[in-house]
This record gives sequence, C-alpha cells and structure tokens, in this order.
Amino acid sequence: MFFEEFVVNYIWKGEMKSKMHRSTFSFPIKKIGIIGGGQLGKMLAQKAKQMGFYVISLDPSPECPAASVSDELIVSDFYNPEKLKELVEKSDITTYEIEHINTAVLKDLYDKGYHIYPSPYCLEVIQDKYKQKQMFKSANLPVPRFEKVTHLDVSFFEKFGFPCVQKASKGGYDGRGVVVINDKEDLNKVLETESFVEELVDIKKELAVMVARNKRGDVKSYPVVEMVFEQSANILDFLVAPARIDEKIAQRAREVAIKVVEALDGVGVFGVELFLTKDDEILINEVAPRPHNSGHYTIEACVTSQFEQHIRAICDLPLGSTKQLSPAVMINLLGEKDYKGRPKIEGLAESLSIEGVSFHFYGKKMTAPFRKMGHVTILDENLEVAIEKAKRVKEVLKIKAEV
Repeated sequence: MFFEEFVVNYIWKGEMKSKMHRSTFSFPIKKIGIIGGGQLGKMLAQKAKQMGFYVISLDPSPECPAASVSDELIVSDFYNPEKLKELVEKSDITTYEIEHINTAVLKDLYDKGYHIYPSPYCLEVIQDKYKQKQMFKSANLPVPRFEKVTHLDVSFFEKFGFPCVQKASKGGYDGRGVVVINDKEDLNKVLETESFVEELVDIKKELAVMVARNKRGDVKSYPVVEMVFEQSANILDFLVAPARIDEKIAQRAREVAIKVVEALDGVGVFGVELFLTKDDEILINEVAPRPHNSGHYTIEACVTSQFEQHIRAICDLPLGSTKQLSPAVMINLLGEKDYKGRPKIEGLAESLSIEGVSFHFYGKKMTAPFRKMGHVTILDENLEVAIEKAKRVKEVLKIKAEV
C-alpha cells in the first residue's frame, strides 16, 4: 500500500511537475544554491564554480567549509522558512548536501515551479529510514528483514529475534542512531525514539555504488566500492575501489543500486549503501540523495567526479563518463580520539612523499574525536600496492589539536 501511495503522490505527480519545470528551464544556469556548507557543500561549490556557475550556500556557521569558496553565504539554520525561501528564490537551481532540512518549505517552493533537485518529495522519503525500507520492500527490492518498533518491552525484541539492529527512523548519520542488540541484556541501551529493528545481517562486505540520474531519466553508475568502518565510532575508515568481489556480484550490486534511484525518481547523484552477505546476496542498507563519502575517490580516480556529475545531473546536462582510470584507496581523516580544538596536522610531508597520494583538508576550524576533517586518496595501477600505501599513510598522518 505504501508503494502504491508513493507512486500516486510522488512519482506520478512528480513527473507532471518535472514536465512543468523542464518547460521553464534553459542553459546556461547562472546561480546554484546549496543547502549545507560542510565538506560536501564545499566540494560541490568548487566544482560548480569551475564549471562557470555562481554559488550561493546556506549554513548555520559563517565559518563553514563552503564559505571560503561560495560567492554568497546565507547564515541560517536548515529549518528557517524565510532564509530557505531567500536561497531558492535567488537561485536558478537549488540542491543540498545534507538530509536534515525543512522539506515542507521546499515542497511548497517546488510546487510553485522552483527547481530543487533531488526533489523534496524524494528527500521526504529518504529522511525517514523506515519509509525507505517500506518503499524498497514494496518495490520488490532486496532488504534485510525489518519491523517498526511499537514498544520497548523485552517481548517485542524477543518476538522479532536476537541479535538485531535498532535504527532511528530519522536523524541518524555517521553511526549515530544505530544500536546493536545481541540479547535482552543489551536492552538498557535501546533508542527511546521513533525507530525500527532490522535483522543483524551476516555480512561478508559492506559495499556502495554511486548512481547519477538526470531529469530525462539517463542513468550511470560508478564502480562498486568496498567500505571498511572504524568499529568504535561506526564511521567509514577507508574505502577500496573497485571492490574486491566477483564481477557477477558487482553487476548485481550496480543493478540494485540503479533500481533504487529509479524507484525514487531521483535526480542528482545518490550514494547507495549495500550489504554483501556470506551467501553472496545483495541487500540494501540505505541511500543518500547527494554526493557521498564513498564517492570521494572519484575526484582523482574517475573521468567525472561525483561532484561534477551531481551538477550535470541537476542541470539536466549529459552525464559524464564514470570510467575508473586507476585503482584507488580512500582514507577518511578523522579527528584523533583524545584531541579537541583547533586542528593540527601531523605527518603531511611524509604522506605526500608517497607516490600517488592526494590530500584533501576540509578547512573545518575545530577538530573533535572522529570528526571528518579531510580525506586522502591513493592511486596505484596495482590495487594491493595502493592498499599498502594507504596503510603507511594511516600510520603517519594524524589530525590532532593545538595545545
């Protein structure tokens, strides 16, 4: 029932709206608005400006990473109706680098004919991870077994079955809003918020696929990548591209990822996270309607970076080649766990002495434990050599804090 309502209320109406929007669209576009001024917003803004666009960013902090590269910065939280309206009205096309924003205001503006991509109707579904799961299941896409949490009594969890994973329906990111419950002894750490439980999948690897789709429905997928997480913080530690998997599995992963974005009628670049089970089954974890941490390697390793591709897609331009030019490993530069304050980079010169290393620092004014402060991409024609180089970089390159 959910999927049928989604089709009627979003996809069908959205298609009619997209026709209305397309009839008023022309190129070149002069101004692109970006909601969110973090590292993703900064890298989007850099690419948009390289392509000749004027960039207006909106972020709560006047010192956000995107501030240094934007033509204009609107300082506001992501729920202020007046400021969001100001951004959208100033921009020829508006996009976003963060999901936690005011969709009600954006839907109203979208319905009035403003170009906002991905559509706020698409974002509304993605904001609620339980609705994501419902939609994918209704569309016959592969997901782990899940159920909405109706009460926090032990009987609910026992009926669903241990071990399981409780996930907040809204607001979770970078490992936040996720709790593993192995048995009833773990029920003291349950999330007291709107949530659902999911079976604890016996995972062989965690994979991701970046998918780009424009308003005409043209779709391209990037190579499947393999993600390895920092266990204590449940945040992406490093990434291997391409993933070390069989080609048949990779093809299946790309097919599932494309179907996810098509089911959402998505426009832009989407990060689709997947589980590869011990039985070589592909299951959908979640999707992000924006450039994604797992796509950073594309800056150096692919013909078209995920950031350029996103600009192409939302402007309904021809999608660029997703061909990978070199094997790559990407490392997240996380703030060291015992440091907080103004960032201090250690080991940069030693890291850059390694052939094939590219360093990206996001320009955040303060570091904190496990905060994403930058990333490093390592290229080598031999993937195993790239992995060894990445290990050397991880040993020496640290983000600490000034004393």
